[in-house]
Amino acid sequence: MDRHLHDHDTGRSEGSANAAFVGGGRVSDPGTGGLARRSLKHPEAAMGWHIADHEGVLTLSRQPGARMDFAVEQRLPQVRSRRRLAHQIRQDMWRALRALRGFSPVVRIHPDPAGIRVEAGGQVAVRPFPQARCEAILRDLLSDTQHQARWMRHA
Repeated sequence: MDRHLHDHDTGRSEGSANAAFVGGGRVSDPGTGGLARRSLKHPEAAMGWHIADHEGVLTLSRQPGARMDFAVEQRLPQVRSRRRLAHQIRQDMWRALRALRGFSPVVRIHPDPAGIRVEAGGQVAVRPFPQARCEAILRDLLSDTQHQARWMRHA
């Protein structure tokens, strides 16, 4: 069972015998000669999400080095898990903008003296796109108190 995999840490593609990570919680263990089962600490990696934490700024995107063709910001109180918050926001962003062709969500969470600063937006592969409309939709989403309350409960 030799599947072609992508190593998210190094960016290299390798066969399963040398892969450091395989989606679904399976990892290759060359020492045992087969696949071993483990629980993933961060299951979002199994779903193809790239997470970077550079100098305190957490970025969640579909691929490394994702650009933001449009973005809006919102300040929120401190949360227990910035990673969970990023996923909650990403899910709601996707629901709000799923009709936008070529959209790939990006969420950045910056430290802030009063809590955190969320920068949400994304890449759009199809040009032109309605940037002002997309920003207005995200601004409404990020400032919605019901969404914020749910994000705080789950983060």
